[in-house]
Amino acid sequence: MVSKILRLLQSERPPSTSQRFTRVQVATCALLLEAAHSDGRYHVTEARLVHDLLAGMFSLPPDAIAELVDLSRDHQQNSTDLFQFARVINAHFSVEEKLAVMEGIWRIIYADGTLDKFEDALARQLATLLRLSHREGIACKMKVLEEGRKAEAGD
Repeated sequence: MVSKILRLLQSERPPSTSQRFTRVQVATCALLLEAAHSDGRYHVTEARLVHDLLAGMFSLPPDAIAELVDLSRDHQQNSTDLFQFARVINAHFSVEEKLAVMEGIWRIIYADGTLDKFEDALARQLATLLRLSHREGIACKMKVLEEGRKAEAGD
């Protein structure tokens, strides 16, 4: 056992992409990507927002964020449901951190200035999966809408 640990510590190999990121980082990114793709389009503004949100949540440099997005996209596309990602987030995030994720989801949804029925349904589903109350989910939505109104008004 000690020799195995020593070999790992002395290894010159950089960690693989899947080892470089925690499961909660991949799960969070996958949910953000799901929100970004929910209307059938992935706009440049949504991609930039996903990168900005991940940088703020996890303090990762841009090159690491790009790798995380690629890895998460693979996981997301190969998954059959969103529950597996929400379960990881629920196990590792506080309510405040889950609310931050939900706010990020709403920011991505409103990045193009519109809300379609698929985005709205996804947001409600994700709030439920993240074990947030209806009130908490709506509060996140309203906070994002209010921030958008203030930005439009120039405050």
